[in-house]
Amino acid sequence: MNQTEKVVGVEEMEKDPTGRPYAYAHPEFKTLPTIGSGGPAYIDRGPDPEATLACKPDLLFVTYMQGQNAEKLQNKLGVPVVVLSYGDLGTFDETVFDSFRLIGRITECDERANILVEFFTQMKKELSDRAIPLGRSQPKTYIGGIGHRGAHGIDSTLKSYPPFEFLSVKSVVEGLKGDHIFIDREKLLEWDPDVIFIDGGGSHLVQADIEKNPHFYEHLSAFKQGRVYLTLPYNHYTTNLGTCFANAYYIGSVLYPEAFKDIDPEKKADDIYAFLLGKGVYDEMRRDFGGYGPWPPLH
Repeated sequence: MNQTEKVVGVEEMEKDPTGRPYAYAHPEFKTLPTIGSGGPAYIDRGPDPEATLACKPDLLFVTYMQGQNAEKLQNKLGVPVVVLSYGDLGTFDETVFDSFRLIGRITECDERANILVEFFTQMKKELSDRAIPLGRSQPKTYIGGIGHRGAHGIDSTLKSYPPFEFLSVKSVVEGLKGDHIFIDREKLLEWDPDVIFIDGGGSHLVQADIEKNPHFYEHLSAFKQGRVYLTLPYNHYTTNLGTCFANAYYIGSVLYPEAFKDIDPEKKADDIYAFLLGKGVYDEMRRDFGGYGPWPPLH
């Protein structure tokens, strides 16, 4: 929303920007007072009331908080608490756009909110338009290492991974129940995906597992044939929308190279970050997570 100068307090974990593009783009957040520890363990619990009041906020934006808990926090603080939602990221439905519009209305940035809605809508349409003609000739695909209240290894995945959804990619786990899933490793051998993507947030755990259990990975065709690719962290203290779409363009370039031949995924990521955050931070993400490209730890 281009309103960073109005932020008066942050959670303690924002002092370390690793994995969160907005924090790379705005290092000044590290100098702000803290309102509590933050992190996955504090989801739906909210910040420390005393520390929050010391920052003298006019209002508080929160996500992943139940209405009754937000109301309790609001009564305790005497400050309006506004609950935002991502909605269903798999379909990228109107809920997240409603959150943009709500922020815009409250902060008097309606125009910027509408620009953001149009930006994401057009990217989603472009990704779909590029992939639809090629939808029938798809390799079997899997994404592992997805973060979920912390970092996880290759068995951590999503049934509805938004970049796959945008591109109409058929994941080998799409028939399973649930959204975030810890799969049985033996099932991965059974499915034997043609292409495997590894999320940067969990790649260090996958690497450690490869060193511990190399025979498991040597039986996966994608590893044997060099068809394993690294993406940027999809979830790093919840989902970053810019990274989500940047990953989609990169995945499109891997699976449908002809349809995405005019796209430089690294430049596209930087352009997305610059539009959303005022600064391209792909280099910082690549420094900490390896960036886009083949991931050949077995070789």
